[in-house]
Parts: sequence; C-alpha cells; structure tokens
Amino acid sequence: MKILFISDIHGITKNLNIIEDKIKKERIDKLVCLGDLYYPGPTYDNKYIIESNKVKEFLTKYQEILICMKGNCDSTVDIKASDFPICDGVSLIYVDDLNIYITHGNEYSFEKDRKFNKNGILIYGHEHVPYIKRKNGMIFINVGSISLPKNEIETYVIYDNKKFIIYDINNNIIESIEL
Repeated sequence: MKILFISDIHGITKNLNIIEDKIKKERIDKLVCLGDLYYPGPTYDNKYIIESNKVKEFLTKYQEILICMKGNCDSTVDIKASDFPICDGVSLIYVDDLNIYITHGNEYSFEKDRKFNKNGILIYGHEHVPYIKRKNGMIFINVGSISLPKNEIETYVIYDNKKFIIYDINNNIIESIEL
C-alpha cells in the first residue's frame, strides 16, 4: 500500500497540483492529511493568498482515499463545513505489520512522547520542519509543511513497502528510513 502524507496546508493551494500529480503518477492508495487545513494561523505574514474553499475542493476530490486529522488551527466550523471526516487526537494505520500512528503533532510528537507501543511509528506535522528520529524503540517522522515550512523546504512523505521517504516539492529526497 502506498500512502502519501501531507500536513499544514493552511489554506494555501500553490503545491496541491504537485500532490495531485504524485497521487496519479505514484498510484497512491491513501492520502493522509495531518491537519491545519484552511486557516493560516496567527503568525501568517500575508505572503500567499488563502484559498480555503479550493483546499476543501481538493481534499473532497480525494475523499475516497483520504484520511484527515484535525490540527490545532482547524475549528469546529471547518470540520462541519468539510465534506469528509476529520479525526481528532491520534489514529492508527496498521499496514505491512507496522503500527503507524497518525496525529497533527501538537499533542503527540518526539518531544511529547506518550508511551506508544515500541517498534511503532508516529507520523505528524505541526512543527513545519521535516525529520526522522528514533527514541525508545519508536520512530518519529515529521512530514514538515506542504505550504508554510519554517526551513523554506516544502515537503511531504510517501510510504511504500516499509520505507518512508521525505521529499521536497522538487522531488528531492530529504531523508528516508527503511524498516
């Protein structure tokens, strides 16, 4: 199963065409959006046009393969206005004998380690910086942000056959791990 992970769109559509191309070319089975869908947040600097309705249209288009988590910038109004379910907290994807926990990252992360099963993977966004780290038998993967990265590198992650790869929007590999 091929899974594409994105996070922290924040209403900015500029890279969604790249994600759409990846979904088609890579034959993605699941699109996982790890929250912060529509609202840019309080530190937004007006650098980009916010097009929340277009983000909603994009995600709705892929709702048959979409798993969506609630971010700290996603409101109850956003959830009610969306045409697909948005999960809160932490969820589990069990694939290839792996426990892949998914969340936004504001409650569970490398820094906020909360007794997950050893040998599991926690994948999240929120911090807007991609990385892969290990601690206490767990693997922590931050997918970064597809729209508002803190390190100027817009990123996403693809999982396939026990391998996670963090890519930038130019298809360069930032980091990877094979299990």
